[in-house]
Amino acid sequence: MRRVAQGKWWRGMGKHNNNVASQGEEIIQSLVNNDTECVHELQQFLERHLAADLEDLLRASNEYQHYPLVVEYAEFLDASPVLGNLLFFHPQKLFPLFDIAACEAQNVVLEAHKKREGMTVKENVHMRVSVHGSALECPETHPSIGCIRVKDVGHLLTLKGTVIRSGATKILEGECEYECTKCKHRFKVEPELDMSNSIQLPAMCPSVKTKPCTGVKFVPVEGSAVCHDYQEIKIQESMQTLGVGSVPRSIVVVLEDDLVDSTKAGDEVTVTGVLYSNWRPPFKDVRCDLELMFHANYLKKADELKASIDVSEEVVQQFEEFWQHYRDKPFEGRNTLLRNICPQVYGLSTVKLAVALTLIGGVQHVDSSGTRVRGESHLLLVGDPGTGKSQFLKYAAKLSHRSVMTTGIGSTSAGLTVTAVKDGGEWMLEAGALVLADGGLCCIDEFDSIREPDRATIHEAMEQQTISVAKAGLVTTLNTRTTVFGVTNPKGQYDPFQTLSVNTTLSAPLLSRFDIVLVLLDTKSPEWDKIVSSHILSEHTKSADLCGGNGVATIWTMAMLQSYIRYVRQNFNPVLTTEAERVISSYYQHQRRSASPNAARTTIRMLESLIRLAQAHARLMFRSEVTQSDAIAAVVCMESSMTTSAILDGMDNVLHSGFPDNPDEEYMQQEQEVLAKLSLL
Repeated sequence: MRRVAQGKWWRGMGKHNNNVASQGEEIIQSLVNNDTECVHELQQFLERHLAADLEDLLRASNEYQHYPLVVEYAEFLDASPVLGNLLFFHPQKLFPLFDIAACEAQNVVLEAHKKREGMTVKENVHMRVSVHGSALECPETHPSIGCIRVKDVGHLLTLKGTVIRSGATKILEGECEYECTKCKHRFKVEPELDMSNSIQLPAMCPSVKTKPCTGVKFVPVEGSAVCHDYQEIKIQESMQTLGVGSVPRSIVVVLEDDLVDSTKAGDEVTVTGVLYSNWRPPFKDVRCDLELMFHANYLKKADELKASIDVSEEVVQQFEEFWQHYRDKPFEGRNTLLRNICPQVYGLSTVKLAVALTLIGGVQHVDSSGTRVRGESHLLLVGDPGTGKSQFLKYAAKLSHRSVMTTGIGSTSAGLTVTAVKDGGEWMLEAGALVLADGGLCCIDEFDSIREPDRATIHEAMEQQTISVAKAGLVTTLNTRTTVFGVTNPKGQYDPFQTLSVNTTLSAPLLSRFDIVLVLLDTKSPEWDKIVSSHILSEHTKSADLCGGNGVATIWTMAMLQSYIRYVRQNFNPVLTTEAERVISSYYQHQRRSASPNAARTTIRMLESLIRLAQAHARLMFRSEVTQSDAIAAVVCMESSMTTSAILDGMDNVLHSGFPDNPDEEYMQQEQEVLAKLSLL
């Protein structure tokens, strides 16, 4: 009897749940059919939660500008669950009502302020729904571009990807009023989104009269058309989110009004909007086809999000405590930090220092005439196979907040710079690797595999940090404020008696643009081989006792290194002291006098490189001025970069450069040697 009763109870609960669900559907359906009630509820929500934003809108001076009003979905769902549900399932129904409610709410706020002077109601206000921190951040409503299916059409979705193409801004005709030539009845027609925003006129006059009008000719009412700014961009899945063996998918995103020109090629964006199907333009003997497009409602740049995430005070305090601890032994502190850059590679202290200085970079200088001298450093690693070049390349890409990786063998000049593509009968530019890496790091593996004509296109991008384009009638200049990290193998066996240009087949003008060129030669050294092999074996066996002190437990995790690089770049602009200027100037003049083997490298660019490296070293050491020690460190780095040293006789092979037991003592010896050779003691 109890089992039967339990069964009746469960069936009763099922009926109850079905009744609740059907009641909810009825409420939603009634709201769908009742626009006035929806607008009233939306207006009340805006007055309660966005009163300050509405006041700012009323005080804005330009009446004709389009203004965004950002609504947090989590807050909206909490305030009105039914409307929040309706917004997810019928966003195209609710977005226009939101805009009407915004105007109504402005009127109410204006009345409350007794129509104060200087406050006017803005008609062009658009609601932008941000789903950050809400229930809509689940995988079902936040899918990757490759996982979009037909079931998602018409729902509120959020997509994340990289902008690979940015179209031209156009003017789109919105709703327009038409008049019947027979009965003079006026009616409004809106463009159909799924028919490429074309206006479809009715087959017969829609007037509601006792005797229906049979008119079929309509004329537009003059001055009744409402126009919008319109732009199409293309976003592609981020490589980090792809599965094994997947090809990145892309989708066209439509931007309107205030969202137009809010992003450019290369930006990581998060877009919230509505997925819809669009009929492709018909061609003769070609089947009509549907394509999925995305109508954006809200757009947020991920790069801005990363840049706006300030390093917390606790983390800054950790940095200060670290350097306070090593106040008397600064070079030991520096080496502790450098050991944690690419920790899987043993030693190579010179390469790790070069990578750190390249990522941190110097200070950009703009003179009174507006001429800009770049602050970004460029690094080239030339080495035999198996010397860890690609390991450093990948680790540097992880450390940088924005990076693009490419390989020379498959890169053309268009792929590196910019491509002109034809889309819908008009030409537009699609960004290449150097433009996508603007403000970040561009890693190029197998640098020597780039064809000679294509290699020449990198010259302007590396020094002037711009790319001038004249393709298909499009003449423009694009920014490439990027750090180039190149890796290459020598041509055959490296010959130390030949110049670097002969050994690498890279031209002298290109080599002079690299601040640091390090040569890693795999020479035979039994002691070094023994140390490295034991280190690699200990890595594989997860031994706690790592060789050579490389396993020092520190605060320098990957996240901390990223925060440190971002913090010193933003907060330190080191200024050269007199002592540092003296060392750099003397070293440059000394190199010019004895530059026969390195004529390709010893140009005026070398002086700028020394200044950039000294500034980067000051930032690395958590200082706001370039001292003599920073200038000496830059000189030592440059000496390692030269294949034949000019002043330091004992420069070993860069590949065998380990971390010394007492780095501060070694620095003092190097300082004495450099100053003596430059006659500055």
